[in-house]
Amino acid sequence: MEIITTQSQRRTKTEMVLANIFKLPPIPKVLLDATKILESKAPKSKLLVDVISKDQSLVTKVLSIANSPLFGLQRKVTSMDFAILVLGFSELKKIISALSVIETFKNKTDKYLDQKEFWLHSFLTGSLSEKIAEDVGFQVKGEAFLAGFLHDMGIAVIHRFFHSNFVTVTELQQNSGMSLLDAETEVLGMNHAEMGSFLAENWNFPPSLCDVIKNHHSPNGSLSNFLLASIIHLADYLTKHYRIGQFEVDSNLEVDKEALKNLRIHTDEEFEAFIPGYESFLTVQSEALRYLN
Repeated sequence: MEIITTQSQRRTKTEMVLANIFKLPPIPKVLLDATKILESKAPKSKLLVDVISKDQSLVTKVLSIANSPLFGLQRKVTSMDFAILVLGFSELKKIISALSVIETFKNKTDKYLDQKEFWLHSFLTGSLSEKIAEDVGFQVKGEAFLAGFLHDMGIAVIHRFFHSNFVTVTELQQNSGMSLLDAETEVLGMNHAEMGSFLAENWNFPPSLCDVIKNHHSPNGSLSNFLLASIIHLADYLTKHYRIGQFEVDSNLEVDKEALKNLRIHTDEEFEAFIPGYESFLTVQSEALRYLN
């Protein structure tokens, strides 16, 4: 049996496996087509309806969300035209992005990772990232949602394609008290943030998004996107801090004080003054999960 003795050797082997298995299903064409329409200067509802209507499962879920208590409508939403009017282009883009990525990464729950809780954490981090971005004056809120939603996709990669290593990482954390990143690096030679960035690059996502995914645990590791990385880091931390959902992976995450400084939060008092309202925001947003799975 091959014995890999150094971290460098483990990383090399992991990279070789990644190179061979990363023929993942592409992002569904409906997402690409819908996103192209939504990102145009003047999105057209009719074109969007035509694209979304090609995927009946997507239509059903979008209508379910439009009829959810999140929007509190008295009248039932029965058409995509009305759903687009209710949701708006920005909200619709979030929903389509989330649904498409969840479908691409579809995997079974086991005792090591609850898929529902994982995607709840991902969606909440994306939603809260968008909210924080708005609060601190970050101009591209949609980019903040997507970066927040995808920040932990490396965890889904390890669970699906390196499952025995995922088990080892989990047990190492439990038995040694190591952080998630340290345990992943010990076992695989690289961590979930690096793996997520690798996947984003393979999906031809913008370099800025790949960079933020890679540095969401240590935002100052990013040279040009440290503000967005800091927003994602804080959203990730608060989602776990308030214990919305039961996502226990990396539950001992601590907030990076340097990341807070990037957001002009310099003291504990300023931090406490900044975060009121986010717990209730996360609680309301968590209601959306049942419509995303």
